[in-house]
Amino acid sequence: MFDYLVKNACLHGENTLLDLGIANGRIVEIAQSITGDGPVFDAGGQLVTAGFVESHLHLDKACILDRAKNETGTLSGAISAVANAKSGFTEDDVYARGAKVIEKAITQGTNAIRTHVEIDPGIGLAGFNAIKRLKADYAWAMDIEICVFPQEGLLNYPGTEELLREALENGADLLGGCPYMDTDPDGQILRLFEMAQEYDVDLDFHLDFDLDGSWRHLDEVARQSIAFGWQGRVMIGHVTKLSVLPKPQLEDTIAIMRDAGIGLTVLPATDLFLTGRDHDHSVPRGVAPAHKLAAHGVCCTIATNNVLNPFTPYGDCSLSRMANLYANVSQLSTEAELENCFAMIADAPAKLLGRSNRIAVGEAASFIILPAQSRAQVVSEISRPVWGMKDGRVTFEHPAARLFHP
Repeated sequence: MFDYLVKNACLHGENTLLDLGIANGRIVEIAQSITGDGPVFDAGGQLVTAGFVESHLHLDKACILDRAKNETGTLSGAISAVANAKSGFTEDDVYARGAKVIEKAITQGTNAIRTHVEIDPGIGLAGFNAIKRLKADYAWAMDIEICVFPQEGLLNYPGTEELLREALENGADLLGGCPYMDTDPDGQILRLFEMAQEYDVDLDFHLDFDLDGSWRHLDEVARQSIAFGWQGRVMIGHVTKLSVLPKPQLEDTIAIMRDAGIGLTVLPATDLFLTGRDHDHSVPRGVAPAHKLAAHGVCCTIATNNVLNPFTPYGDCSLSRMANLYANVSQLSTEAELENCFAMIADAPAKLLGRSNRIAVGEAASFIILPAQSRAQVVSEISRPVWGMKDGRVTFEHPAARLFHP
């Protein structure tokens, strides 16, 4: 007796189609031709894999193009536009916009998110409280990890640290940073490491978001990661400076990050949209070469960052699309290269969030079905999932298109 039976599943690494028996929210059997009572879904030879994991998303400032325009298209223009709009955010407003994004992400096959939430005296804890509600209300389909951070500075914005502490004491999962927005960037980095140690939480920085390779904050983050023993507990996002480094300097940087146990999240849509605005020809891409770092053992993920706001006026929450965008920009095409892009929206972020993404007996029945026969094909074709479940409960379906021939 099964709660659900998935037939004819293509599993990564297997040479034959298999059936999955689901009971009590877990996979209890994997074999050929399982028989038993219960509802059946025929995967029809399509790929069954653990859901995608979104490692860097801003739910609190999504879907605000109706009230916030980036007139210059630059990073400073985006920050200014959101800062002005943020004063009008309410808890219910953040909740409603965040819910739209979460529901899009669910139908795109994502079942776990690390979301960054801005905390400062201007917004207070309204955004944080909204995201806490969303975390509880959508737990049936999505695991949400909350990273609170000072977008507009920490040491230069009195009252921000107290609010960050209040959030950490009331359900925030980890702490973020944005040193380039502080009057004392190194001071912010040190203070955040001190707070992370005090609350025993991981760190996730917005870092080095420009194309000037002559200076950076990465080295200070690496130094403090080692000094505080926080190796393996620090991620850095954007780091567009890495895209302009010559090979010898990039290799040195990879060694620094590997030794300090620092991971990298690339955010292709945002980084492409905002960087290189001062060039009128030969515009640089500004996307850090995550695949090169991953090849040397650095934890690397690909993520969405923003949806329909001044930082990124696009977005359908499709991580297969984001992996394809990264592959296209980075000129990747082989089976192994595309497989690695898939790993950066699935395996690596799942490990980062402390989740298992194995399809195996005893594991949670949390997976999606994609119209493909390999993970590389998902990236090359931007495959959209057709069906998914979390903990044994069906969460969405998106039937294949039908053609009506004459």
